Amino acid sequence: MPLPAVGSPAPDFTLDSTAGRPFTLSSLRGKNVLLAFFPLAFTRTCTQEMCAFTEDYSQFQSVDTIVVPVSVDSVPTLKEFKAKERIGVELLSDFKREVSRRYGTLNEEKFSSNRAYVVVDRQGIVRWTFVEETSGSRREDAELLAELKKL
Repeated sequence: MPLPAVGSPAPDFTLDSTAGRPFTLSSLRGKNVLLAFFPLAFTRTCTQEMCAFTEDYSQFQSVDTIVVPVSVDSVPTLKEFKAKERIGVELLSDFKREVSRRYGTLNEEKFSSNRAYVVVDRQGIVRWTFVEETSGSRREDAELLAELKKL
């Protein structure tokens, strides 16, 4: 299944988060959302990426964007990852892999998500998507911010 088509409504979902309460995508209408699917907590590239989101948090806020990282790790694993790496954004657990499947990011062979990005605008419409060819590569925040500034 491919990523959601640009111009289509982003599939809504509710997942458990490191904040201790369920997170629902549609609750963020009125703000831009960057969904950042990542393979696994505690891996090198994922750690670099989450730390960069934390460092650049104010830049994402300046373009009225909430960064929403999603992985197939359990909430306890994500909480430990968040604490150990001092990650400033809440992380979502797609432990049942339903959202990764619906968004076309699930790598069925590895049973984890491919690294992928989905920009959702204030009306809940997909405006940009990108999937990495390898789990060891990632978009730099400057590139993601450039896409968000187009909204």
